[in-house]
Amino acid sequence: MGISPKRRAAQSAAGSGAPFTPCPASGRVYATSRTVRAADVTPAGRLRLDAFARYLQEAAEDDVADTGWRAPYDWLARRCAVSACGYPVLGDRVTLRTFCTGTGPRWAERTTTLAGPAGELMQATAIWVAIGPGGEPAGLGPGFHRWYGEAAGGRRVSARLTLPAPGTAPASYPWPVRASDFDPAGHVNNTVHWQAAEDILAGLGWFPTVAELEYHQPILPGDTPRLLASHATGQVLFWLVNDQGRLASGRLARTGSKPAPARSATASGRPAAGSIATREAGTGDL
Repeated sequence: MGISPKRRAAQSAAGSGAPFTPCPASGRVYATSRTVRAADVTPAGRLRLDAFARYLQEAAEDDVADTGWRAPYDWLARRCAVSACGYPVLGDRVTLRTFCTGTGPRWAERTTTLAGPAGELMQATAIWVAIGPGGEPAGLGPGFHRWYGEAAGGRRVSARLTLPAPGTAPASYPWPVRASDFDPAGHVNNTVHWQAAEDILAGLGWFPTVAELEYHQPILPGDTPRLLASHATGQVLFWLVNDQGRLASGRLARTGSKPAPARSATASGRPAAGSIATREAGTGDL
């Protein structure tokens, strides 16, 4: 049976994102494979961004477990940027290769490349902050550098958040969360936030070659997030907010679109559905 036009379009996004970072010449690279399943895709068969985020988290967890190293801290997401030249579809067998591409005093950058049957399609670069038992950012320590320092190659990275705030007096749309969206850290998992991006994409006629998310504050039990978005040529800025301010900021863009300042935002998307559990939290200014 041939591939439908919608599924074929998902496999080849318009244009391409930023050039992919190659695997390091030396140091640890962890590889794992999986099949894209029905629970991972849109009705048209494209891998969803929230499912890709889950793939990233699980590859990272499997990588650390494979080393046998027991980190004295947890990892919480600070930001994640995805570049795509295409998207895998339902039934594809994909391989993920993940490696460390930089460090800071209390955080590390992990890069993960997803390849499908025809080659590399997506790459995500994420900053993860080490959080100690007391809930404060912790130093990475010698155990981390023993396993991941060589791949990082001494490259230093920032944990700064750069996406703009929404414009003044924006309209917003309720974005309910469910009990199953919460993870062992007690707040909504970072992969769930990507469902807001999928809510935005459901109303667009294009696939992003760049997708970014930044985490400002955790979504806690009892919070009532709202989703808002600002549309410009070739890109959408979006935010999850509550009465206290920004919870997360995001950007979806096509090739050639440059980050733009936020305009007065309008309500966008639909209430999110579904749930996936890994880890997420904002940490304020590090």
